[in-house]
Amino acid sequence: MTHYTRPDSSRKPNELRTLRMTPGFVQSADGSILIECGRTRVLCNATMLAEVPRWLKGKGTGWVTAEYSLLPQSTNERVERERKSLSGRTQEIQRLIGRSLRAGIDMKALGERAIIVDCDVIEADGGTRTASIIGGFVALCLALNKVKAAQGLDTNIIKHCITAISVGLLDGVPLLDLCYIEDSAADVDMNVVMCDGKGFVEVQGTGEHGSYSRKEMNAMLDIAEQGCQTIMAEQMRLIGKLP
Repeated sequence: MTHYTRPDSSRKPNELRTLRMTPGFVQSADGSILIECGRTRVLCNATMLAEVPRWLKGKGTGWVTAEYSLLPQSTNERVERERKSLSGRTQEIQRLIGRSLRAGIDMKALGERAIIVDCDVIEADGGTRTASIIGGFVALCLALNKVKAAQGLDTNIIKHCITAISVGLLDGVPLLDLCYIEDSAADVDMNVVMCDGKGFVEVQGTGEHGSYSRKEMNAMLDIAEQGCQTIMAEQMRLIGKLP
C-alpha cells in the first residue's frame, strides 16, 4: 500500500482502531454493551418490549428495531436533542441499524416478541453507525440469551453474526475504520455491513468529490471484509454461542 500517516495513531491503512466492548454496562437493560472504537464510544442497550407492533399481532413473527441518537456533547460542538422530530440523518441511521440487525434473525423463531436496540453515541470520532451495528448486535444477543433462559426457549433465533465497518479512499489510499478527520476529508466514504464475515448485507458508498473505479471499490471491500472478520471474532468471544 502507498505510505500514509493516519492522524489518530500510527496504525496502517488496513488496520482497525483499538476495539473495546464492555458487556453489562447498564444492568437494567436485557442486554447492554459499551463499544469503543478508538475515540468513538456508543452505549447499546437491547430491551424486550411488551408486545410486537400492531401490524404484526397474530402473525406469529417477531420484530427488531433500533433507535440512534447523538448525545449533546458527543461532538466538538453541542448537539441539540431531537425532542420534537428526528433529523433525516438520524432516521436514515436508525433504519440502517434496524435492517442490519434483522438480517441476522429468524423472525419466526423469535415468535411474537419485539426487541428495541437503543444506540446512544457518547463520543463521536467517525464510524458511529457501524459501531452501533457491531455493539447493537452483541447487546441483542445478550438480551436474547437472558430472555431464552427466563422463558425456557431452546430455539435458535440468531442465524448469522452481523458486523459492520467504515472504509474510504483518501489520496488514492484505501483506509479501514476512518476517524472523523479522515472521514471528513475522504474522496470516497463507504459503510459495509456483513453477514458472518463473508456475505454483504448492505454497502453504502459515495464518491464525495467524484467517481471511483471498480478496482478502487474492490480494494475497499477487501479491507472491509478483513476488518469485519476480525471484529466478528471479538463479537463471538463475548457472545459465546449465537442464541
